[in-house]
Amino acid sequence: MLNITHENIQDIINSGKVILVDFWAEWCVPCKMMHPVMDQIENEMDENKIAVGRCDVQNQPNIASQYGIMNIPASLIFKDGKVMDQVIGVVKKKKLIKRMNEYID
Repeated sequence: MLNITHENIQDIINSGKVILVDFWAEWCVPCKMMHPVMDQIENEMDENKIAVGRCDVQNQPNIASQYGIMNIPASLIFKDGKVMDQVIGVVKKKKLIKRMNEYID
């Protein structure tokens, strides 16, 4: 799982892969419910085509602000450095995988 920071986000989202970024905070119980889902997605999908990262909004408020994250958990799907999709709240793995597959070549 990639740890998304202000220093590395541009390199990660411009890596040529479809990137799923989980915006979360330590105090957020629904966010913690999403952690196993994100881990499963990372383990089940082709690592040559996708990557999964987490961005702690308390430690990286500038990133959350830059991407308009107002509620957590929130998941953004990036491709070629651009936000392609956004999912707010606790969602099933199947839904996130379906959304990510729309952007995988």
